[in-house]
Amino acid sequence: MPHPTDPFAQAESTASAWLAVVRDRVAADDRHTAYRLLRAWLHVVRDRLTVQVAAHFAAQLPDLLRGVFSEGWNPAHVPTRYGVSGFVARFAGSAGISRAEVPAAAAAVTSALGELCSPGQLGHVLNLLPAPLVALLSGDEVRRAG
Repeated sequence: MPHPTDPFAQAESTASAWLAVVRDRVAADDRHTAYRLLRAWLHVVRDRLTVQVAAHFAAQLPDLLRGVFSEGWNPAHVPTRYGVSGFVARFAGSAGISRAEVPAAAAAVTSALGELCSPGQLGHVLNLLPAPLVALLSGDEVRRAG
């Protein structure tokens, strides 16, 4: 069996494929923007979950994105309780976007992850969040405002 020259090539390829889907959904001009939005989504949602649910969700992610998901995480301090305004502020700060851009960006990332994760996994995570956050993440808030 031949050995690949780069032991991380498969992990990088898979993470890049996921990032391409996110980039397409958020209509980003570049990979860096898509990465910032995906990272913000992963961190802000992660911090709202219990350790068990967050770990189960992380297991669905490609290896490199699992590392992004875990970056800076302190399981002793979760779940953090915040509503829509707290989510929007955290997401905007982490992604480097305005608060007004958060609903569309968060919904686009949710849509991409819904396609990429195992069937039902994202729904399980969303079902554990308060309804107003689910509306924001699923794009219902965007559709109502539009």
